Amino acid sequence: MKRFAALALLVLAGCTVGPNYQRPTVTVPDHYYGAPENATAEVQWADLFHDPVLKSLVDEAVNNGFDARIAATRVEQARARYGIAGSQRYPNVGYQGLYEYGHTSTFATPSDTTGGIIIANVDVGWEADLWGRIRRLNEAARADYLATEEARRGVLLALVAEVATAYFDLRELDAELEIAKRTTGALQSTAELFRKRAEGGTASGLDTSRAEALLATESALIPLIERAIVAKENQINLLLGRMPGPIQRGLALDQQPMPAAIPAGLPSALLLRRPDIREAEQQLIAANANIGVAQAAFYPTLSLTGLLGGQSPELVSLLGSGHTWSIGANLLGPIFNGGRLRSQRHLAVAQFDEARVAYERQITAALGEVSTDLVATEKLAEAETQRTRAVDSDREAVRLATLRYDSGFSAYFEVLDAQEQLFTAETSAAQTRRDRLVALADLYRALGGSWTPTPAP
Repeated sequence: MKRFAALALLVLAGCTVGPNYQRPTVTVPDHYYGAPENATAEVQWADLFHDPVLKSLVDEAVNNGFDARIAATRVEQARARYGIAGSQRYPNVGYQGLYEYGHTSTFATPSDTTGGIIIANVDVGWEADLWGRIRRLNEAARADYLATEEARRGVLLALVAEVATAYFDLRELDAELEIAKRTTGALQSTAELFRKRAEGGTASGLDTSRAEALLATESALIPLIERAIVAKENQINLLLGRMPGPIQRGLALDQQPMPAAIPAGLPSALLLRRPDIREAEQQLIAANANIGVAQAAFYPTLSLTGLLGGQSPELVSLLGSGHTWSIGANLLGPIFNGGRLRSQRHLAVAQFDEARVAYERQITAALGEVSTDLVATEKLAEAETQRTRAVDSDREAVRLATLRYDSGFSAYFEVLDAQEQLFTAETSAAQTRRDRLVALADLYRALGGSWTPTPAP
């Protein structure tokens, strides 16, 4: 009993070697570069986009998308590895059953013996975690599990932004197609007019050729845009986990509401919201725990074993006679290994240093992304205002050029040039509107989002 008491005291006195984790000190600015200093609120998904079709597509992608499902399975894998690591804290209990039949000659025993024997044992083994090796393994496995969960949230966050971006691209292509068809229709009427006038001798062949060339140029854009629309629909279907097919449309591009302002929040809060930053920190925690695992390898390992069983030539008397039992302790420690343990610890420290730099880099990259997207939303709003002015001016130019031509003060070249400039201006305005909406989706992702999907089990 005294020996067991001393052994229990030794086990209870076990310590955990290796450094305890402390979050690295990273200095962050008081506000985002290029953003208002008084921005303190978070971005809400419902405050950014109001298209009901877009929301339904996002929900479908999160629930059925391939990326979301793959990320969920990776979480389950990490969770299982965490369970495997946790099992080392408990005793390992097993059993053994054996039946042997044989003959032993007089050279080995006083008389010839022929017969069988039945052996049944229950064995117990447990490693006393004197130096915290198992605790550090569990700490690392838990951090890996949490890092995988953060990676899953990051996948869902990126999936929301990707679906929104692809949807806005699709609506912009729809707008381009509508502009191209409208312009082509106007040029078709112009070309037919010139053909009739050329046949009557009131229009030159140059006017007719110019009108036909412009009509062919604009008409060629329609099948190219239609091809791009099908490709974009297939991209969205892949994000949703669907087979190829048409995508439902909601609000038109120019009907998508834009928030008046984007409150970005404090940069210090970004460390708590961004899944990739939280993932990087969990990886840093795991790397720190692995240093303790490598450090514990320098110290001896104490394993306790026990066995209880019986042996008998007959099954009915197996439990009544022939009991066997044993208790043992195994102390195993290193003496010389050619520097392997030192190299393992050096490797663990270097991996921790790498994880720390990656964590700091992730924070810096996140701050830069938010700054870029905030400035983009502001500057693209200014650009859209100017694009809209250009469209209005070009429409007025088309009207005036048509009046001058009808009054005989100019050639029809002015009308064709004005129509071509209007087509370019309308297309540029639609693209700028798309860019603003995409910038909002990028900003939502950069800020870590606040749209909460269904949590994983």
